[in-house]
Amino acid sequence: MSTHSFTYAGGTVEPGTVQHTTLAVSETFVGGDVEIPITVVNGEELGPVLFCSAAVHGDELNGVKVVHDLVDRYGPADLAGTLVCLHVVNVPAYLAQQRYLPLYDQDLNRSFPGKERSTPAHRIANAVYSGVLTHCDYGIDLHTSTRGRTTTFHVRGQVAQHDEVARLADAFGANLVLAGVGEEENSLRTASTARGTPVITVEMGEAHRFQERYIERALAGIESVMTDLGMYDGERVEREWGVVADASQKTWVRSDEGGLVELHVGVGDVVDGGDSICTVHDHFATEEHEVTAPFRGVVAGLLQNPIAQPGHPVCHLVSVDEETAETIRRTDESS
Repeated sequence: MSTHSFTYAGGTVEPGTVQHTTLAVSETFVGGDVEIPITVVNGEELGPVLFCSAAVHGDELNGVKVVHDLVDRYGPADLAGTLVCLHVVNVPAYLAQQRYLPLYDQDLNRSFPGKERSTPAHRIANAVYSGVLTHCDYGIDLHTSTRGRTTTFHVRGQVAQHDEVARLADAFGANLVLAGVGEEENSLRTASTARGTPVITVEMGEAHRFQERYIERALAGIESVMTDLGMYDGERVEREWGVVADASQKTWVRSDEGGLVELHVGVGDVVDGGDSICTVHDHFATEEHEVTAPFRGVVAGLLQNPIAQPGHPVCHLVSVDEETAETIRRTDESS
């Protein structure tokens, strides 16, 4: 639980106040500070400290809008506890509008908890981790799919290993939860969870855009988490169906041929084993090859760039049982 005042590397925020600030995490080539924008909303009542972070990958923008709306939606009078909002974690990549740190192509989300004396990515990760994340009790890290792909709305976390991670995932209310430990080594989520700050990752949609349906669902999920934690008197998200899948229940379905891709499914769709996911056409329109589902599942991710070469992933498929498949189909028909 938080103390009444919230103290971190950016200073001290008194109860019942809001602080909009920037935190220096690195330097530019000309010696100026690289600063990440942070908002701290410290409630009038005692409660947990929850962080929400966005743009650890610089081109993943849905989360940026979610955090923007959070600081506009909740004030100190609304909260028991502290809401820490990291608007843009990877500022250099965000400015370049690319996934990784410019020049060295380093993945910030494989660099946590970071090191004081190492690569640029590790130094930024260390400044964020030690300066902000270690001062929080829980976390929600917001992401999208990488460029050229899209992903359905889902949560990732070490739900089988950590009861409080499972609590966050359940409270957030996404239908699909991808469980795992050891995946995404040195990510913000795994490093923070290992230290004792339970974190879930929210994946939603595409890079380089705001997608309102996902943004609103994420805001509802965060309110649901704050309600569960006793931070806010709000609404809990009620799921119509739910799947928690481990590594054995999911796969990337890949094309064995190169060519032009004609998709036959969308994210969130259910397919049966043997159903066509896409057709790959050659450029002369003389050959075509079907890519089929290896098992019954829900489409969690999908290629958006409509060209492929052998081995190219075209569909992220998560196994579901027949009863869940029928529930998803009924839900889709009624929506």
